[in-house]
Amino acid sequence: MEKNPLSVTALTKYIKYKFDNDKHLKDVLVEGEISNFKRNVRGHFYFTLKDEKTSISAIMFSYKARSVRFRPEDGMNIIVRGYVSVFEVAGSYQIYVESMEKTGLGNLYQAYLQLKKDLEKKGYFDESHKLPLPKYPKQIAVLTSGTGAAVRDIIHIVNRRYPLAKILVYPTTVQGEYAVGEIVENLKMAQKNTDNDVIILGRGGGSIEDLWAFNEEKVADAIYNCELPIISAVGHETDFTISDFVADRRAPTPSGAAEIAVPDQLSLSKTINESKDRLRDSLKRVLKDRKRRLAYATERYVLKDPMRLIQPLENRLDSLSKRLTSLHPRERLKRQSERLTSLQKQLHQTYGRTLELKGTRLSHLKDSLRFNNPMRLLDEGYTLTKKNGKIIKSIESIEKGDTLQMQFKDGTLSVQVLDKEEKQ
Repeated sequence: MEKNPLSVTALTKYIKYKFDNDKHLKDVLVEGEISNFKRNVRGHFYFTLKDEKTSISAIMFSYKARSVRFRPEDGMNIIVRGYVSVFEVAGSYQIYVESMEKTGLGNLYQAYLQLKKDLEKKGYFDESHKLPLPKYPKQIAVLTSGTGAAVRDIIHIVNRRYPLAKILVYPTTVQGEYAVGEIVENLKMAQKNTDNDVIILGRGGGSIEDLWAFNEEKVADAIYNCELPIISAVGHETDFTISDFVADRRAPTPSGAAEIAVPDQLSLSKTINESKDRLRDSLKRVLKDRKRRLAYATERYVLKDPMRLIQPLENRLDSLSKRLTSLHPRERLKRQSERLTSLQKQLHQTYGRTLELKGTRLSHLKDSLRFNNPMRLLDEGYTLTKKNGKIIKSIESIEKGDTLQMQFKDGTLSVQVLDKEEKQ
């Protein structure tokens, strides 16, 4: 006899019934690592509880979540108490958490923190090593999944904001065992293309496992050694990967990376128009000023009668020409020669007058000398009396019996004083 088929709802309800009535599933204690943790606006916790081999979805309603004394995060090891049941809408089983305790960090998160610490010591995160982004990129290399929402968002935003920029997509596996190799290889290819100005490396959000390729040291090395600036856009706003720290810029989402990579054409257009207006106003002011100066210049007398402008220059030229002529060596020699002739003439005249004056004075001196010569008196009968060779001027110097010499004009007599009579 053939069985009647069950509806999906009926089957799901039956499975849920089996789960709910299994005493082993009514109160379970499970240890695992938190992954892909979310908290909605109503305060419910949604996350995945996993270990090395498998995972299970978990939910903790807000009235229970309020009793948790710590902030759950991805990578955190916890122990939960609750019951396992079926979520009928999705047809999936999950654990409904009643309480939660923290036991430590998960293995992946511990590895993430250790690598972050090591790379920070090496200087991989230093601002001094980060390259500036081009202001107006001509071509953008995009490394992400060729079919995901991330590449569509990037293309849409770049075309909207700055359609002058070309986009070159390097389809890249961003999750799984081949992701690291493809990311490293495509980064090398992108920087070899001289048309590329900047690289966007990104993907959408996900659990720590989904994003793990961007926490690998090989990817960090490739980003650090890349010669082109890189914008890392991995995960959603609250997710940080090693790539975010090493890259030259970090964007919270791929859409955010596109906005960082290119300027906004509307803003540029506004700036250009404002610059045009300022330039136009400045040009108007300059033209107005030049017209005013031209009008003033055309009213000046020198332009109405240009000879008035030339005449002072001609006079100055004549003056300078005369001065130059007067400074010519030939003219100077001529003037010196004329001066020498004049000085010679003055010398001869002065010499003649001086000689004449000296001759006249000499004649006067001769006459005076002749007139005052005592010997002239001898010619008139006077005598010159001497005693012992000295002229006698007074009788007081003669004594009776002295021998005197009396000089006449034609000879000398020696006489002896017989008597002396002084004048009364």
